[in-house]
Amino acid sequence: MARAATLTLLAGLAAGFALPAAAQDAAAGQRVFNQCRACHTIDAGGRNGVGPNLHGIVGRKAASIEGFRYSADMRAKAEAGLTWTEDQLRPYITNPKAVVPAGSMSFPGLRNEQQLNDLIAYLRANS
Repeated sequence: MARAATLTLLAGLAAGFALPAAAQDAAAGQRVFNQCRACHTIDAGGRNGVGPNLHGIVGRKAASIEGFRYSADMRAKAEAGLTWTEDQLRPYITNPKAVVPAGSMSFPGLRNEQQLNDLIAYLRANS
């Protein structure tokens, strides 16, 4: 029975059907972003907080908000060419210290895959 379910799942994937858990929901991502609001804003032209304003983050070069004081490690990553694509944001949001070990972001990371997908959809919608 488990094998039949696995084969059905694989057949659906091969046919091009997406799994419901992989769907991204920007409205749900807005709720997930509430965890980020303690340090970040996301409004166009919004102020920086403890962390930089995240409006337009997807596709933006790292450490590029004028007037925000980034950690030396984050500045070094930016000088090395780090740009916040979805593929770069995913590991950073999951575990910031794994990407920027001496960075100043204190958030421990978001481990829930669906919340991560939704948050990235919300960030993309505000970029």
